[in-house]
Amino acid sequence: MKPFVIRWLCTTVAVAVAAWMTGIEFTSSVALFVVALLLGLVNAFIRPVLLLLGLPFIVVTLGFGILVLNALLFWMVSGFVPDFKVSGFWQAFFAALIVSIVNWTLSLFFQTDDGRYQIITQHQEGEKLANARVVDADQNS
Repeated sequence: MKPFVIRWLCTTVAVAVAAWMTGIEFTSSVALFVVALLLGLVNAFIRPVLLLLGLPFIVVTLGFGILVLNALLFWMVSGFVPDFKVSGFWQAFFAALIVSIVNWTLSLFFQTDDGRYQIITQHQEGEKLANARVVDADQNS
């Protein structure tokens, strides 16, 4: 449950940053949480199917089709939340791009090497830290 909450909070922060930077109108912070939840669900279940179906278009456009798909999914999700207003495709395009960048940046702080989500500064119980020493190349000559 903890990894889900961390990802949801990261996506909520990313949506808030995107809304602020692109001028998306929202009336409450609840709308941000709902959009982030819906965006996570859509990205988990619908986006993989659409990526597979749109693979020829994505290959022909050298990957630009993925950005268009992300924008369309962001715009679609905003249509389900009445307190979150995206005015057009280009606003959704730049917002989806910002959400991706912010989410990727935040995941650097929370995603471990094995793909699990946790605060990286914590160490699991039983985890051993490596003792190491620095070897100077000049001393070995």
